Amino acid sequence: MSATVTVTPTKVRLRILRQKDQASESYWDEFVIPYKEKMNVISALMEIQKDPRTADGKRVQPPSWDAACLEEVCGSCTMNINGMIRQACTALIEEVGEAGADMWDVSLEPMKKFPVVRDLVVDRSRMFENLMKVKAWVPIDGSYDLGMAPPQDDHVRQLRYALSRCMTCGCCVEACPQVNEKSTFVGPAAVGQALLFNLQPVGKTLENDRLEFLSGEEGITGCGNAQNCVKVCPKGVPLTRAIAQINRDTTVYKLKRWVGIA
Repeated sequence: MSATVTVTPTKVRLRILRQKDQASESYWDEFVIPYKEKMNVISALMEIQKDPRTADGKRVQPPSWDAACLEEVCGSCTMNINGMIRQACTALIEEVGEAGADMWDVSLEPMKKFPVVRDLVVDRSRMFENLMKVKAWVPIDGSYDLGMAPPQDDHVRQLRYALSRCMTCGCCVEACPQVNEKSTFVGPAAVGQALLFNLQPVGKTLENDRLEFLSGEEGITGCGNAQNCVKVCPKGVPLTRAIAQINRDTTVYKLKRWVGIA
């Protein structure tokens, strides 16, 4: 009985959904490049950039994409890869590609919840605007030394650290079914950051402002508890825990406001 021989594909076929600008129609371009071991999506795009010719030999403009740190820290290279939202810099072709006889097949699309700037580049401004809405900052008067911060329970510090890993990449927003053109929901990232700063001793001074906003139309009531956000988060941010806590906190806040003690 002969042993089964596994043949590693030697090429990569990338289908990229492209768009010149927001006003243009989208279209697909297909590229074929040599496969290299441990190649990720960003390095595949860089290979195309060297000689941007489609699979049928047509010379085109090189695809546009966002990238900065290349180590899953900046959050800028988020895109849909074979239908899954994730960071392109840590997406190895051998892990995300569909293996054929002699070729890995990979399709790349921009995020759908954000306006397309060009090709795979999107405008994530809405995420940063939502952080402003929930006042996701620590209010200080000047940059001078404020002395030692109040001590915190280890469990609180651990939760705050987990929440602080958010890099505003947009994966959670893209995966959330409640974030759409018919909804004003700020999304899970903003909710998580609101809790992060509510747990901070100085940031807590703006807690009522954050809870007031999150009690409104754009806030926590917009969450449908699909839990897609926590499944796709590349940094393991405990978003469902944050949503549950903010849900409780807004309820307590509204009760206190109703009886006049908020």
